[in-house]
Amino acid sequence: MPETLVIPARHNSVSAALQPFRHAARWLFLSILVGIFAGSASAILLIMLNWATDTREAHRWIIALLPLAGLLVGILYHSFGRSVEAGNNLILEEIHAEIESPPTTIPFRMTPLILLGTGITHLFGGSAGREGTALQTGASLADQIAVLLARFPRLTLSYADRKILLMTGISAGFGSVFGTPLAGAVFGLEVLTIGSISYQAIFPCFLASFAADYVTRAWHIHHTLYAVSPQALQSPLDPVNLLSSIAAGIAFGLTAMLFARSTHAIGRIFKRYIAYPPLRPFLGGAIVAAAVFAIGTTKYIGLGIPTIVAAFSQHLPRYDFAAKFAFTSLTLGAGFKGGEVTPLFFIGATLGNALSSILPLPSSLLAAMGFVAVFAGAANTPIASSLMALELFGPEAGAFAAIACVTSYLFSGHRGIYHAQRSNGTKHPTEPESPCDDYSQL
Repeated sequence: MPETLVIPARHNSVSAALQPFRHAARWLFLSILVGIFAGSASAILLIMLNWATDTREAHRWIIALLPLAGLLVGILYHSFGRSVEAGNNLILEEIHAEIESPPTTIPFRMTPLILLGTGITHLFGGSAGREGTALQTGASLADQIAVLLARFPRLTLSYADRKILLMTGISAGFGSVFGTPLAGAVFGLEVLTIGSISYQAIFPCFLASFAADYVTRAWHIHHTLYAVSPQALQSPLDPVNLLSSIAAGIAFGLTAMLFARSTHAIGRIFKRYIAYPPLRPFLGGAIVAAAVFAIGTTKYIGLGIPTIVAAFSQHLPRYDFAAKFAFTSLTLGAGFKGGEVTPLFFIGATLGNALSSILPLPSSLLAAMGFVAVFAGAANTPIASSLMALELFGPEAGAFAAIACVTSYLFSGHRGIYHAQRSNGTKHPTEPESPCDDYSQL
C-alpha cells in the first residue's frame, strides 16, 4: 500500500502570521472613523456650551425660564426619546447584552437629542456636565458605523466586534471632550465592569481616543488648563503627606458615594410623586431657578469652570462644594440632560481646597487631588482618573492624586453614577447585602 505524502500546511501558518496585521488594519480604519465622528461631535458640543454659558451670563434673566426649558426637554424625550432616555446606562447595557442576548442598535436620535437637551440645560441655568453627552454621541455615532457595515455581508460586525466598537465610542467621546486621550482610552475599558479591565478592546480604544482628541483640537478647540502651583509640586511624598493623601481620599470617596446616592434618590422621589415625566424637570427647574436668584450668584450652575480654576490658586468658601453638590443632584435627578463629571470636578476641587485648612498639604495640590478623586469614586474608574491626573497636572501632582483616587474608589461603596456597571464578583465590605439596594431597580 503506497505511503501517504503529508505536506505541511504552510498556507495556514502564513495566514495565522498575517492575522494580527489584518486585525490591526481593520481596527485602525474603524477606530479612526469613530475618532472623526466623536471628535467632531465633542467639538460641536464644546462650542455650543461656550455659547450657552456666555449667553446666559450676559442675560441672567434667562434663568427664570429654566422651568419652561425643563418642560421642553421633558416633552422632547417623552415624545421622541423614550428609547434613548437611559443615556449612558443604555450604552453600558448594550455592551453587556452582547453575550446574553442579541443586541439592538442604539438609535441615531440619541445624538441630536442629547446635544439639544444638554444645550438647553446649560443655556437656561441647569447644573450639569458634558461627559454624558460626549459618551452618548460617541457611542451612538459608532453604532451607526456598525449599521452601515451590516449592509455588506462580508463586512458585518459580530456581536463581539460591535461591543468593541461601542467601547471605542466611549473612549473617543471621553478623551476628546476633556482633552485627555490616555485617560479616555482607559475609561472606555474600565467603566464597564467594576474591578475588571478587558484588554480585548485596548488597541481600538487607544486609537479612537487619540484620534478623537486630534480631531477636536483640529476644530481649534482649546481645553481649560488647570495649573498646580510650583510650590505645591515641591511637596515630598513623605509618610505624613502619604497619610494626608489617604485621609483626603477617604473624604473624596465618601463624598462621591453620597453624590451618587443623592442623585439617584432625588430621581426616585420625582418618579414616585410626579407621574408625567416632563413635569419633573419643570418642577426641578423652578426650584433651581428660585435658588439661584435667592443666593444671588450663578457660580453653582452650568459647568462652573471659573470656580474650578480658582480652586487651584486661591482659598474659596468652604461650602462651595456642598452648594454645587446640591444644585447638580437636583438638576440631574429632576431629569435635565448633561453629565456628572465636570460638576464632580468642581465638587472635588473645591472640597480639596477646603480640606487644606485641616490637612498639611497645599490647597492647590489638594484641589488637583479632589478634581480626579471624587470622579474616581463616583464612576468606579480609579485607573483612568489617575491617568487623567498625570495628563492634566504632571507626574509630581499625579502621584498624590493617584493615591487619592485609589483610596476614594475603595471608600466609595461602588454604588456609582452608572447603575448599569457590572461587578467582577467582588464586594466592598461596606456594600449592603440586600439586592433591593440596587439602583438598577429604580
